[in-house]
Amino acid sequence: MGLNEADTCREFVTPALQAAGWTGPRLREQYYFTDGRIFGPNRRGERKRVDYLLCYSPTFPLAVVEAKAEGGARNGIQQARDYALILKVHFAYASDGAAIVEIDLVAGTERTVPGYPSPEELMRRYRERTNLTSDQAVERLLTADYPTENKESRYYQTIAINRTVEAIVSGKKRTLLVMATGSGKTPTAFQICWKLWSTRWNRAGTPHRPKILYLAHLDVLVADPVRKDFQPFGDSITRVQGRADTAHDIYFALYQAVAHPDRIPPLYREWSPDFFDLIIVDECHTGSAREDGLWREILVYFTSAVQLGLTATPVRADDRNTYDWFGLPLYTYSLAQGIADGFLAPYRLHNIITDVDATGWRPFSGQRDKHGQLIPDKLYGTPDFERQLKLPDRTRVFAEHLTDYLRRTDPFAKTIVFCVDQDHAEDMRAGLVACNRDLVAKHPDYVVRITSLEGDLGKKHLGNFMLPRKRVPVIVTTSKMLSIGVDAQTCKNIVICRVIGSMVEFKQIIGRGTRVRTDFDKWTFDILDYTGSASLLFADPAFDGEPLPLEPALFPPPTLPGNESPLINDPPVGPVAPPPPPPPTPPEPPRGPISPPITPPIPPVPPPKPPRLTVEGLRVRVVAEQVQVLDPEGNVLQTFSLTDFTGDKVRTLYPSPESLRAECSTPDGRARIVASLNDRGVDLDEVARVLNHPEADPFDLLAHVAFRTTIVPRAARVERVRKTQAAFFARYSPAARAILDHLLELYAAHGPANLDLAAAVELLPSHEQATVPEIVARFGGLPSLEEALAELNRQLYAA
Repeated sequence: MGLNEADTCREFVTPALQAAGWTGPRLREQYYFTDGRIFGPNRRGERKRVDYLLCYSPTFPLAVVEAKAEGGARNGIQQARDYALILKVHFAYASDGAAIVEIDLVAGTERTVPGYPSPEELMRRYRERTNLTSDQAVERLLTADYPTENKESRYYQTIAINRTVEAIVSGKKRTLLVMATGSGKTPTAFQICWKLWSTRWNRAGTPHRPKILYLAHLDVLVADPVRKDFQPFGDSITRVQGRADTAHDIYFALYQAVAHPDRIPPLYREWSPDFFDLIIVDECHTGSAREDGLWREILVYFTSAVQLGLTATPVRADDRNTYDWFGLPLYTYSLAQGIADGFLAPYRLHNIITDVDATGWRPFSGQRDKHGQLIPDKLYGTPDFERQLKLPDRTRVFAEHLTDYLRRTDPFAKTIVFCVDQDHAEDMRAGLVACNRDLVAKHPDYVVRITSLEGDLGKKHLGNFMLPRKRVPVIVTTSKMLSIGVDAQTCKNIVICRVIGSMVEFKQIIGRGTRVRTDFDKWTFDILDYTGSASLLFADPAFDGEPLPLEPALFPPPTLPGNESPLINDPPVGPVAPPPPPPPTPPEPPRGPISPPITPPIPPVPPPKPPRLTVEGLRVRVVAEQVQVLDPEGNVLQTFSLTDFTGDKVRTLYPSPESLRAECSTPDGRARIVASLNDRGVDLDEVARVLNHPEADPFDLLAHVAFRTTIVPRAARVERVRKTQAAFFARYSPAARAILDHLLELYAAHGPANLDLAAAVELLPSHEQATVPEIVARFGGLPSLEEALAELNRQLYAA
């Protein structure tokens, strides 16, 4: 018998690698680099694993090795190649112990080699094809990450860190990383800074530590890194507030604070143009590089610094300025890849359509709103609602539908509701409070609004919402404030109550739900869309596509103040020429008699803004609901009505009513059905609610939506068993028959949950006023009781 894969590894591959110098931390065996796609709570797909990862240093991999059974070296080539492409290493090897095939992904070659190269040989080959000509640059690249207890960088973070550090130490001036929301851009940025700071890299090549400016546009994007990820820098870190000191190494700042238009000159000009070695721009898709933007102004002033952009948004036509400035991404880790790897949560999309959104609304001739204002005659649609026209009844229906959904799923699942504006957010808050009076009475902060108007109270609510261990607030209503930078790791529901026209904003909103926190039972999330925005934007091919190749710049390169030559990608290091001096002040005219001051006229008070058109008394109802889920590959949202979706999944598992009935006829089989359907996004309680048959058995509901069979009430099933199975009941004593009869009554009233042995043994003693041994004795022993319950299950589901 030939050697299997494990034998090949143990007897041939491992000894050969060790003999070539791959020992200790340089040789990682059975290296798992994904967590496995999430299919439901506690259910994951297979994790990706490479047999060997060859690392020159613990955080700098160079090659993968795939071992195969004896005689199958070439059978491992494709798998080795695939894993090398994912891990972004240049070399891969496939071996059955006797033969070794080397795949060079950069050269595009495959060849049989007599042995494995040494770490030094493989690193030499890597350096020959890169810009790593300096030993000092290599030393900085190979510096270990900052050690975080029980947590190492994920494979894609390691790729992003190494590529960025390599680009910087090789002299590249502008770099860009695209990483999906929730994938850890901030920890990645920290490790980049740590490697450069701890090895004393700087542009001038002097032995001092670098000066780093970390820019963001929201307070939370500055406060959180200072308080969390960047803490290891200790006193070397500061937050810029009001003055530009030079005593620290790492500066966190809001761009509004350092480039405020009301401050002349702006704060950033208190530093010399060559003060910073590295500038990191978080969420750079927000328009930092617009020619007239404040961030662009800062980037131009500090043009000698290396500039690193971080974003979660792949390039689009409406965001070209950012990409034209920073260039093509060094690395992209998409939402789809994060879901496939199991690091990000998959989602299910619920499309909820009201009649007024489906058909629009038009006033009758001369109709006035609640304020007495004449309503202009036009057909108002979803984009107009809550902007031009307030419809309180529509908002109330949204609140009622969302409340019903939460009650059916999890009333304490953290939920963000995105509204049109702050007024609409308040209306939604009030509507949700009215629908949840019982929960609000117990938890006053169950529903809150978080907008800029809430000030410090809003910050307090936001802090509690983001803390996984804080139970309330559960529902927060907002307009745009929570779309970026909110690390709500346990948020399970994203609710869209306004039209979203921007793909950039949409990706940020969806990103609020992508975190995975299995310790708090956060595996997946749901999107409830009341406006149709999500379906349109998910259908856009650019939603999660690769960045488009850059076209020629859409605007000319900037001209620096006092310098007519345009800025290019790698400008010369040095200060920017100061702006020309202002013209001399003309001499004052001779003074004459002082005239009395002239009082300027008081401008007229502008008339009050009329209230928004508001129409009340409409009968609004939900007329359609659809469910969209990712396909098995995690790439495409497939659309179904809930019943069609359920029927499709049932037929996939059970090709006929008979096979479904056979599985339903045992407690274990019913448990498997529930688990399998849950994995595929089907909630039986939700199906029962939509079909409005609470009296039916789950089997009948599933058989109906899958095979169009008749729905039979549970009570009818019980009556049939009593009438047709007299011989079965006659086997047992009157005391035992009383127990079986009681179980049938429980089934008719509540369903099949009490038809298994464990539930029956737990439930019956209190009803029968007997101990478990006494109940078992009525059937003549435990085997007889088990057989009676099994037969009762079979008869109930016989037809």
